Amino acid sequence: MADDTPRPHKRRSRYRGKNPRAFHEKYKELDPLRYGADVEKVLSSGKTPAGSHRPIMVDEILECLRPVPGEMAVDATLGGGGHARAILERILPAGRLIGLDVDPIELPRTEARLRSEGFGPDVFTVHHSNFAGLARVLAGEGLVGANVILADLGVSSMQLDNPDRGFGYKESGALDMRMNPHKGLPASQVLARTPVDRLARLLEANADEPHADSIAAALKATPIETTGDLHEVVCEALTALRLPEEEKKASVRRTFQALRIAVNDEFATLDWLLRSLPELLAPGGRVAILTFHSGEDRRVKKALQSGHRDGLYASISGEVIRPSRDEVRANPRASSAKLRWAIRSAPQT
Repeated sequence: MADDTPRPHKRRSRYRGKNPRAFHEKYKELDPLRYGADVEKVLSSGKTPAGSHRPIMVDEILECLRPVPGEMAVDATLGGGGHARAILERILPAGRLIGLDVDPIELPRTEARLRSEGFGPDVFTVHHSNFAGLARVLAGEGLVGANVILADLGVSSMQLDNPDRGFGYKESGALDMRMNPHKGLPASQVLARTPVDRLARLLEANADEPHADSIAAALKATPIETTGDLHEVVCEALTALRLPEEEKKASVRRTFQALRIAVNDEFATLDWLLRSLPELLAPGGRVAILTFHSGEDRRVKKALQSGHRDGLYASISGEVIRPSRDEVRANPRASSAKLRWAIRSAPQT
């Protein structure tokens, strides 16, 4: 017999002040389909709504990739799907796009969102993988190479803003930082297991941190379990050095970046992609890579230059491409973005 007992209405948790501050309190921003007008207000103010992501340098990427109807495209870092949507709109009809993402939480959300916009499995397929698995994915799809490949190496706003993911310090949460929370060690355990000398070298190698020794010593002097702990300890270590406030903030950002790179083995994965790209691109295929810090950009620049010298690429970007002032003003998270591209050589006849 069915239970017809009315269930009590569950009230939404109240927050202090006029506007919500914590990520999980921003219920309107987290439900854009229902509260579209409120989300538009946030966007027009130059901020990114909670739980969403603003794709960066879309026009510049499309200019580099020049996708046309009927082509085979790959978005190797699907994220929120903004770049994929723009590419799909240009390769249809008859084109296809394969989207890869290592994040098992955001991938199904992005797939559902693009499906709701009319991109069915005949034109858009997804794979839970980082771009080191791209060769396997293409082989599984019966493809030799792609006409278009995009790799956006940035962390999405959905990951940065959600304290449950442990990537940022705007709101304290467990220090995790794993793109795939089901695999590998969280950042708190990486910190606990890494000797102080090796930690200092990690900060230098992954983020060019000039105060690596002082920060590493402070990080090993006390247990760190949350992003708030990490932020506080780094700030205290730098305060002792009497650094200007802006320099302290930059070192905090670099410390978080260096740990995230280590937790997810990002440089090794990027190096694999750069070595494999010539085999993954069809003759005349185009690749665009969006980076967000100097360590990534150096690797991409050197790999493309080497491929060009060896005749693997017919053409590469001469200078790095940066976002416009208008985009940075509208989306400050675009400020550190750098874009490079290459075109695969045709086979010699």
